[in-house]
Amino acid sequence: MKHTIRNFFVMPLLALLLAGMMTSCDKTGSSGPVAGTSVKLSHEQLKDKIKGGWAGQTIGVVYGAPVEFKYQGSTIDEYQLIPWHEHYVKYWWEKKPGLFDDIYTDLNFVNVFEKYGLEVSTDTIAAYWANTAYHLAHANQASRYNILRGLKPPQTGHWLNNPHADDLDFQIEADFIGLMAPGMVNHATEIADRVGHIMNSGDGWYGGVFVSALYSLAFVSDDVEFIVGEAVKTIPEGTKFHDCVADVIKWHKQYPDDWKATWFELQKKWNKDVGCPKGVYLSFNIDAKINSAYVAIGLLYGKGDFSRSVDIATRCGQDADCNAATAGGVLGVMLGYDAIPEFWLNPLKEVETLNFESTEMSLSKAYEMSYRHALGIVQLAGGKTEGETVEIPYENPVAVAFEQNFVNCHPIAREKIDRSFMDEITFNFTGNGYILYGNMVKRAKVDPDYIDRISKRLGSEVFGLAELEDPYVAEVEVYIDGELDETVYLPMKNTSRRLEPAWKYQLPEGKHEVRLKWVNNTPDYEIRINDLIVYSENPPISPLPVN
Repeated sequence: MKHTIRNFFVMPLLALLLAGMMTSCDKTGSSGPVAGTSVKLSHEQLKDKIKGGWAGQTIGVVYGAPVEFKYQGSTIDEYQLIPWHEHYVKYWWEKKPGLFDDIYTDLNFVNVFEKYGLEVSTDTIAAYWANTAYHLAHANQASRYNILRGLKPPQTGHWLNNPHADDLDFQIEADFIGLMAPGMVNHATEIADRVGHIMNSGDGWYGGVFVSALYSLAFVSDDVEFIVGEAVKTIPEGTKFHDCVADVIKWHKQYPDDWKATWFELQKKWNKDVGCPKGVYLSFNIDAKINSAYVAIGLLYGKGDFSRSVDIATRCGQDADCNAATAGGVLGVMLGYDAIPEFWLNPLKEVETLNFESTEMSLSKAYEMSYRHALGIVQLAGGKTEGETVEIPYENPVAVAFEQNFVNCHPIAREKIDRSFMDEITFNFTGNGYILYGNMVKRAKVDPDYIDRISKRLGSEVFGLAELEDPYVAEVEVYIDGELDETVYLPMKNTSRRLEPAWKYQLPEGKHEVRLKWVNNTPDYEIRINDLIVYSENPPISPLPVN
């Protein structure tokens, strides 16, 4: 009986995928409009496409949920059936409300533009962002910590202050920008500048620029090759991000019917996370470049078919729910809400009017707000919204500013420390930078030996997330080569936490000693150091003999 139920759930998806493979090759598309001309959509068409974007994004994030970061550096083979069935969205809504962070972080920004207007400043957006009540991670949490400690954008997202600057955080919450700037891709990238530098810079920022451009272009073209090719023009040539996505476009032409061949080429050349301390020299990769490339693979090989595009983006692995969400959202805009198969839409409809966790926002509210915002941006751009037709002034993409993180800063070692300290710790390294991967741990209610055993096997991150309201803040002095470099503050409270205890880049190349001194220590807490990652101005060289 159990096997019968499973087949009942997945066979409709297999039928949709096969149908998409047979019919998508007949779609010729219309490429795209010409700059300086207007694209005309009825108000109903505009609403339908905006709804499709939000719906497709939410469908994608739920479809990828069971395999999110379960496949790190490997594809998900077709023999593994990914479930989807009646009430499936509601199931995840109740089981894991945090799964929908792709959506509710997006909606946080939608709400800012609703409250403060379409020309709201970066500082206002940042202040609103810093006071959100829900859990954040990676570049998002690092930026929230930076804002709460007094930094302002763009310094909050700069890689020297935010080791997660190249992570995909802005990429997964930039969907709303393209939805409010239909066909006006340069207006979308201007909004991306205001929002994205709060939490990211360099490739991490480019991920959001690229995604906002994909959405914007999907309003005016039904040719996915045109959409992807034009979207990457918003990224400066010569950046790693541009080169990575451009490679996907090249390999798609070389292997037009084999997405796994393109995936494998991508893996060989670009699977290198140099920033995120959770991923450097490990299989975990949350870097924006490679995950945006997975989105591009899903779109190009999906050939305009919703089911196939979402499925391929998911099966590329790594952040499989976020990448599927982006692919689904872009296809949802291109096709429109009403053209998304009922197989996908019917389970979604059960949650459309419900507010997301720790927010007052629902999909139904998002549909209406994004529609109003889109009309406002069209008017600001000189378009027309009166009458039955919306006239959108189409824009050719213009590349944004050149940014590149971790320049002359190459990881050369990852050393296991696996120690907790309650007063001081000292270590030495040779290079031009370091970062300590670890966090605060509350030991008042947990056996210290248990903390040690779990941390050695699984890392200590889970302990850093456990305290929702604890007000304690550790004060730690960081000495480099005998000189006080900075005093850092490590809050125990989840939403205020500093992700990594200490880091420093761009030191003079050479030998360095780092000492951390905890000045207000208490026996109720410890600071756990899992790993030391060392950087150098010189790329690593293999010590193996060469014949």
